[in-house]
Amino acid sequence: MSFFESEIVQEEAKKLFTDYQNLMQLGSDYGKFDREGKVMFIETMENLMERYKVFMKRFELSEDFQAKMTVEQLKTQLSQFGITPDQMFDQMNKTLLRMKSELDK
Repeated sequence: MSFFESEIVQEEAKKLFTDYQNLMQLGSDYGKFDREGKVMFIETMENLMERYKVFMKRFELSEDFQAKMTVEQLKTQLSQFGITPDQMFDQMNKTLLRMKSELDK
């Protein structure tokens, strides 16, 4: 079975995409949130990032050709912006840390 034919992979991909879209839509009102709402948003984003890291690690560890190509395509796309996947996650973490530090401002 191909990596992408796995029901688990398909379900997690769909859930990640849907959760990300919903979170970004919600995040457009981030400035209107009270402190607790901002904390919840940040925690949800951290959780989503961890799920995405695990999902991408599955791609990296897979022996499936399509999975390996997907990883290479991501690396190529990110390299056009001058970053690696690790740098992308580091930047996302820095952004969340900054958001946390600004909670009480």
